[in-house]
Amino acid sequence: MTKLRLGVIGTGAFAEACHVPGLQSHPHAEVVALCGRDLARTRALAERLHVPEITTDYRELCARKDLDAITIATPNACHAAQAQAAFAAGKHVFCEKPLGMSVREVREMLRIAEGSHRVHQVAFTYRYLYGVQELKRRVLQGDVGAPYYVRVKHESWEGLHPDAKVGFREKLDLGGGGVLYDVGSHLFDLVQFVFGPVHSVLGDMILVPRERLDPKTGALVPVETDDVVSAWFCCENGVHGHLFASRATPSSGEKAFIEVVGSQGALKASLSRGSVDVLSLSRPMHPAWERVPLPEGAADGQAHCLPRMMGSFVEACLRGKLDGAVDASFHDGLAVQQAMEGVQEASQKQAWIRLTGDD
Repeated sequence: MTKLRLGVIGTGAFAEACHVPGLQSHPHAEVVALCGRDLARTRALAERLHVPEITTDYRELCARKDLDAITIATPNACHAAQAQAAFAAGKHVFCEKPLGMSVREVREMLRIAEGSHRVHQVAFTYRYLYGVQELKRRVLQGDVGAPYYVRVKHESWEGLHPDAKVGFREKLDLGGGGVLYDVGSHLFDLVQFVFGPVHSVLGDMILVPRERLDPKTGALVPVETDDVVSAWFCCENGVHGHLFASRATPSSGEKAFIEVVGSQGALKASLSRGSVDVLSLSRPMHPAWERVPLPEGAADGQAHCLPRMMGSFVEACLRGKLDGAVDASFHDGLAVQQAMEGVQEASQKQAWIRLTGDD
């Protein structure tokens, strides 16, 4: 079988931990070229990961006739231009979350993606947890009765650690948002993955004033983006819920989870890149949480979501369409962008915000 030939744009930590090795782990994929702005860094990463070719020009990479697909692992502000160049060159595209910097920008990205008739996928990693997939299956088959409440949480002290550096997520012009865009995008996607569209949000955001070292300049600069986000939301199917994402508070036992409560019980799935992949069940008559059996791979202690996600993109490109039961398209990316922008607006107005559709 002919291998899918791919180029990867981005040389940061996630390109090294996920995109390149995840693609390379698929028997029918080959990472041909790596693109980064810094030539020395790009060359060093390519040597470590055994990628044969490099470039510092993403347009040059996208224009190559010998590539079938492009993955994008760059700061949020770069996604739109890079995706547009890839689609214009007839490539399938896998893009990191959040998809863009605004709803307007993401609508245009979706329009171009649909017009290209190529595969378009967003990197919502938690969809590939065994526990999350089993939670969704059990909720849909009625294992906990009629669901009425969902809670999603991810919190840590990481943003306030004295050794924390300023990266693109701490800068408004590069990230667009902080913990809301970085983690909140995942959490809103999970809610919509299980329950469908969110129709309204109410939220608030906190920025803890501080300066941190910018490793590129060596100077202390202010952190510009949100550290704590708390949001209430309503789904179109009537389920209500709460989202909490923080890089400035201690976790109370569990760092991250999604919990669905229904009339006959509750299901709670841990959230990670796969190192912790657990699903638990609680009933009104048996409130203690009990483990739900999952496939053997859930307990491997590895970040198994990453190769599963990248492999899903390879498979989608080879068959010409996403697996609609699991994979996230640019439509899903837009739905998340609308929810996040709604939270930003709600935080300013201190009022419920009704979200619009994706047409």
